Amino acid sequence: MKKFKYILFVLTFLFFTFSLSAQKPRFPKPEFDSGYMQPTPITPEPRALAMEYFDVLILLLVLSLATYFVLKSRSRQGVLWLSVFTLIYFGFYRNGCICSIGSIQNVTLSFFDSGYAISLTALLFFLLPLLFTLFFGRTFCAGACPLGAIQDLVVIKPISLPKWLNKTLGLIPYIYLALAVLFAATGTDFIICRYDPFVGIFRMDAKFHMVVLGISFLLMGMFVARPYCRFLCPYGVLLSWMSRFSKWHLTITPSKCIQCKLCTNSCPFDAIDFPTNEKEVIKSGLGPKRFITYALIIPLWIAAGIFAGAKSHVFLSKANSEVYLAELLISHPELKNDQDNIDIQTFFSTGKSMQVLVKEAEVIRQKFYIGSMIAGGFLGLIIGLTLLNTVVFRRRQDYEPHKGNCFSCARCIDYCPVEK
Repeated sequence: MKKFKYILFVLTFLFFTFSLSAQKPRFPKPEFDSGYMQPTPITPEPRALAMEYFDVLILLLVLSLATYFVLKSRSRQGVLWLSVFTLIYFGFYRNGCICSIGSIQNVTLSFFDSGYAISLTALLFFLLPLLFTLFFGRTFCAGACPLGAIQDLVVIKPISLPKWLNKTLGLIPYIYLALAVLFAATGTDFIICRYDPFVGIFRMDAKFHMVVLGISFLLMGMFVARPYCRFLCPYGVLLSWMSRFSKWHLTITPSKCIQCKLCTNSCPFDAIDFPTNEKEVIKSGLGPKRFITYALIIPLWIAAGIFAGAKSHVFLSKANSEVYLAELLISHPELKNDQDNIDIQTFFSTGKSMQVLVKEAEVIRQKFYIGSMIAGGFLGLIIGLTLLNTVVFRRRQDYEPHKGNCFSCARCIDYCPVEK
């Protein structure tokens, strides 16, 4: 019954927000006789500096409250209503921008482009959740992330995925992170923002296919809880790394575990580790030899990743507008006089020659060559370590949340009968 009330509240709020956004603007868009189509902006209008600092203050306050609800009061209700506020403020009111997930690209570009100065607010949105996670676990995911909040509120009947599928799909965020950093470092695109599945819902004015993508994720999230957070979010990779070293972290039981097993099915994200069964470990046959074998082939995985990255850099570099335009004009020189191609006419209106364009494209492609090899080596390392982790068993006496995968949503707390 409670779950139905939450879902009804969310659906009512979405309908109300959509109705407001559907109202006619005060100043209508200008009409053109040439068939010009008004472009849809991908970022909100600039915000006053004082209001940007206010957003940082709100983020800091929400992170603090989420940490309090998770670690001190151990309140699932507190986390739930805090996530509703986050969805309203950072999601619908602030249109999902700027978000900590997208700030990865701002930080990356500031390292590789001397002409780009990252704003203090973007830097704080990137650092604050990581710092909180380093000390208190992924409380940012619990109540401070609008993308996580909108998914968490629609979980109805989650299913448990097989471990092998969880681990396989868990590699996708590393690929997404590598591509996001590569594209940002080369000045190609901010793909995290461009393909954010929920920004179309937050802004209510996105292209149709982006709205469909967001709705698809929400429908999937009714049964596969938080699919974006678990199997796509690139910022989640960094949060997972930080959370593994957290000194204070959510615990299922406030004191000693009594092995009641009531919490075994409480986590919709499959983030609870069970006590180690020594007999099953022995029967599996995964001993030191398998561990040594997997450890020794890690350099081979890295080498294979570097090789794959080097081979794919030409294809990846075509995502850059300058590289794409140079290849288009080289292969089809007759398009130079195409008056209908806005990209080509815009380039020639700058006064640059074809030789300059080719040289600039060669520089960018060289950046992709180096960056793709680094990204490939990184992914090879991740695959090697993931395989190695399958043969590592840690002795556990109790039911414990996995520090890296736990979103600190506090659902499991309500299942534990042990009092403080």
